[in-house]
Amino acid sequence: MKKYFIVLTIVAAVGLIVSAIFNRSMPQYDPHYEISYSDFIEDVRNKAVEEVVIDGNYVDGRRPNGTRFSTYNPNDSRMIDELLEYGVKIKVEKPQQPSTLMQIFISWAPTLLLIAVLVYFMRKQAAAMGGRDGQMGFGKSRAKLMAEDQIKIRFSDVAGCEEAKHDVVEMVDFLRDPGKYEALGGKIPRGVLMVGPPGTGKTLLAKAIAGEAGVPFFSISGSDFVEMFVGVGAARVRDMFTEAKKRAPCIIFIDEIDAVGRQRGGAGMGGGNEEREQTLNQLLVEMDGFSGSEGIIVIAATNRSDILDKALLRPGRFDRQVQVGLPDIKGREQILKVHGDRVPLAEDVNLNDLARGTPGFSGAELANLINEGALFAARNNKKVVTMNDLDKARDKMIMGAEKRTMIMSKEDLLMTAYHEAGHAIVGRKVPEHDPVYKVSIMPRGGALGITMFLPERDQYSASKDKLESQIASLFGGRVAEELIYGKNKVTTGASNDIMRATQLARNMVTKWGLSERLGPMDYGDSEGGYMGPQAKPMSEKMAQTIDEEIRHVIDANYSRAENILKENIEILHNMAQALMDWETIDKFQIDELMHGRMIAPPQPEPEVSIEAAAEQPELSESADGQIGQGSALAS
Repeated sequence: MKKYFIVLTIVAAVGLIVSAIFNRSMPQYDPHYEISYSDFIEDVRNKAVEEVVIDGNYVDGRRPNGTRFSTYNPNDSRMIDELLEYGVKIKVEKPQQPSTLMQIFISWAPTLLLIAVLVYFMRKQAAAMGGRDGQMGFGKSRAKLMAEDQIKIRFSDVAGCEEAKHDVVEMVDFLRDPGKYEALGGKIPRGVLMVGPPGTGKTLLAKAIAGEAGVPFFSISGSDFVEMFVGVGAARVRDMFTEAKKRAPCIIFIDEIDAVGRQRGGAGMGGGNEEREQTLNQLLVEMDGFSGSEGIIVIAATNRSDILDKALLRPGRFDRQVQVGLPDIKGREQILKVHGDRVPLAEDVNLNDLARGTPGFSGAELANLINEGALFAARNNKKVVTMNDLDKARDKMIMGAEKRTMIMSKEDLLMTAYHEAGHAIVGRKVPEHDPVYKVSIMPRGGALGITMFLPERDQYSASKDKLESQIASLFGGRVAEELIYGKNKVTTGASNDIMRATQLARNMVTKWGLSERLGPMDYGDSEGGYMGPQAKPMSEKMAQTIDEEIRHVIDANYSRAENILKENIEILHNMAQALMDWETIDKFQIDELMHGRMIAPPQPEPEVSIEAAAEQPELSESADGQIGQGSALAS
């Protein structure tokens, strides 16, 4: 927008200059003395004109009484004769001729201005496509340089990846004092490949290395190398390493390196594919071309290390791979503390509980959770962020926003309440199941209700008992509908539950070796096709046996859920009624219901007059109960 404003300003200035030049060459007359040509001739014949000055097509006259006037000469050939006949003095002004230079300027100014504007836009377009120096700098590197005094990030700002920090701390030591390693003949890795899911802090960790070492930091994306013209990417790689050698020791960070580092020799023709391969070849050559003594470390990040070319991963290039995985419960608490220090938190905020309720969250998602909580607090005009705000933010991130405008009949709400109560009761009764933390019949996302389970700790494997308990609780909603409304009245609300339960049962039989009849063997992928190392067609008898085992697991746990709900039918009715009253119940209310105690419906708020309400202090929004995220059962 700024460049267009500059161009318009230049055009306007040149236009004003040209206009001033033309106006200067023309005589100016006071419009108050202007008369028509016919009146002028009439005054001449009446001897009311003493003297005239002819300047081109303009006539400036003076009457005997001294007053002046002006008029326009329409090229009347008889005017001079009329003036001489009636004794009017005639003066003729010599036309002012502009200088030769001014004539050239006036003639060529519009053309020169148009050429200047075209050249300006062409250079800008070339710069956008080819680098910082326009068309002549098409092969210049697009890497962004951050000087050592511009990097404020340190290892203390990176949390949740202690193992990854331990793997890269020696690079900081090398960049500070390379002679310490060279004296013993040691060579620091030339390249470090950071591998991990999106949002785990790979870029942040690379900046922290540069910040701790106090060295310049070159940052570029893999897609910035590749252009439609063959050879441009390779030129940019050469230029980037040339600039880096001038500022060594330094760090070059290439984000999303899989954009340029994919395996070569794949299918596809055309300049784009050839350009990518040439760029990769040049990157490999440059990494071989500098020695460790030059103090350049190349750090790359990707979440698709499986598709990278093998030549990138060999010793001498990316010698070391650093796994930057999802944080565990301790790491999540540290990340929440780092981001929580930037917002005012209330005293009731328990970051440990929040970390327990966010398994599988990346660092970026945890930062977004804190931000969403702050936005909730700001909407309610609060001065601090409370635990309730953070719980709501977590609900929104996991399940989506509440659909309070969605209108459901009382019958549909009651059926949803029985469905979710069935999940909760079975989940509480089966062994090794994650504790039920929250049950709600408030529609969110694509679910009409939800039952949430909060794991007590991070789990990296699951036993057979735990998997069967999950299958039973998944069928709890369908079984509850069948018990209350009959087999012919069950709805499609359990479609997602059935799909997940079937997937678990199939994996137990074909992948995890948890079938007593088939034993610990791999019988194929989740779709039933054989994918083993020695691929052989699966016999019809084996496929039938696998289907029978999956059916056995499903039927056994369906019956298990049915027996639990029949034994606790009174609790099922009470929990459904509580959900109708409260919409959402927390773990403390669930504990009361599971012990056979009823929950009183919420008391209606007393009506307050406008005058009384104006005198009352602002009330904060009440909490709906703490929530957590484990395996959410949505119907």
